[in-house]
Amino acid sequence: MGLEDIQARVRANKQLFENLWLMELECPNVAANIMPGQFVHLEVPDLQANILRRPFSIFDRDEDAGTVEVLYQAVGIGTRAMRTWEPGLVTRMIGCIGRPWEVPYDTERALLVGGGVGAAPLNLLCQELMASDVDVDVILGAQTEGALVCRARYERTCGREPACSTDDGTYGREGFATMLVEEALARAQAEGRPYDYAAVCGPEPLMRAASQLFMEAGVRCQVSLERRMACGVGACLSCVVDTASGKKRACVDGPIFDAEEVLWR
Repeated sequence: MGLEDIQARVRANKQLFENLWLMELECPNVAANIMPGQFVHLEVPDLQANILRRPFSIFDRDEDAGTVEVLYQAVGIGTRAMRTWEPGLVTRMIGCIGRPWEVPYDTERALLVGGGVGAAPLNLLCQELMASDVDVDVILGAQTEGALVCRARYERTCGREPACSTDDGTYGREGFATMLVEEALARAQAEGRPYDYAAVCGPEPLMRAASQLFMEAGVRCQVSLERRMACGVGACLSCVVDTASGKKRACVDGPIFDAEEVLWR
């Protein structure tokens, strides 16, 4: 599937925690063709002063039902407006956009690290790895227990609960997810089964710190970078990422990048 501007019908839109919401959208073409790590550019109707679409990664999909799920944080005028969307509302989206996760064919063990809503772009990847019999470990970090809204979904996929950390210590380890990354790397090395691949998404300080740990351990690492986007299709250059090989666009050259090529801000 190339880029298409298609209709999407809201099937459900529910609040999970404070400003975190989960929306289910009926759009069979995207459900059938989205690759893990890609995203869609969603129109927010009736915002005449803010006509630009919003980019959202796909959290989950149901090919049989022709639906996808988007996990979003209501922080700006567009996402706050989305909270009011009721089942039956029809909007438009452009998809499927961007470079997906690229897992080496010989990967036997992978570590996925998601911070906050950054857990969403890793879920389809986790499903794909599990279906390929890759041994997958998952680390999730959030500010507080209620914000770990993806925990149950990963537990269902992996058959065991992910390792969790919270800034305030209300669930899992108190502190940052990077502590758990260090421990997982050391444990895998001691077991004689080091990780072959790592994928990270979340706040940029987390991605930068985790990437450094993986590179020092000799583990190939990819990251999903979030940037403000206007067009979403590579024309406007508003989402530029500085890399070792020059400036690249997060929308079409990413959002997935090899960690070693990113020049972190």
